[in-house]
Amino acid sequence: MAIIAQNIFAQASEYIDIVGRADTAIAEQRWDDAETLLVSAMRMEPSNPTNVLLMSNLGMVRLYAGRDSLALDILNHAHAIAPGSVTILSNRAKVLRAIGRDKEAYADYELILQLDSAAIEPRFMHGMMAMYGGDVETAESDFKMLERLAPDDDYTAIGLASLYSATGRPFEAIIQYTKLLNRSKEIEYYSGRAAMYLLTDQLGEAASDIAEGLAIDPNDAELYLYRAYLNKLRYSNADAQADLKRAIELGVDPQRAEMLKKHLE
Repeated sequence: MAIIAQNIFAQASEYIDIVGRADTAIAEQRWDDAETLLVSAMRMEPSNPTNVLLMSNLGMVRLYAGRDSLALDILNHAHAIAPGSVTILSNRAKVLRAIGRDKEAYADYELILQLDSAAIEPRFMHGMMAMYGGDVETAESDFKMLERLAPDDDYTAIGLASLYSATGRPFEAIIQYTKLLNRSKEIEYYSGRAAMYLLTDQLGEAASDIAEGLAIDPNDAELYLYRAYLNKLRYSNADAQADLKRAIELGVDPQRAEMLKKHLE
């Protein structure tokens, strides 16, 4: 009996060691190593209840390694074992979004919110997908819920800023972008707020945000487009044309560039 117990203990210890090494490989983004280790751990103890979480991790590892179909297969298997796991559903939704199956991803987010109405990231993703799908009412409901659940969370501010920008409420959007910039000087936030400043004729503030953004990334096409529009408003057509040319070179949306170009001719 003592020998059997020792063997069991040794196997359990090895299982834990392999899982720990897999976690290290994931942290270091060594996806092939992580996959090998996770599969090895599950084969070592196929009845271990922890394996369902390893399957969830394996799904994300395979996604990051570019093996989308295998990622979805393992997450479907994990979901069949633990249908009430929010983590597994969240990971499967990420995979589904990555392969363009947005309707199925949205359905997973709906299920998550039925299981846990206070889940922050799934609520945010549900709202963003609803908004881009044209369901502004659902998006607003989701983001207002986030405002109640997590008023200081970046997901809340990003969601509200996106909503207000898309629905013609630039002053409200500016408030949310300012909250974000107070926490982190990200180029996306400078760009978003600059666009709202332009819409509200706050040209000095727009110029400042554009300059701050270009200091972070001097090759941001969107900011050159905004500066072209800013220069147009300031009647500096030569500067506007130069900025528009640069925005086009950097890959800005041709249709948007063409609209501004017509105004400069």
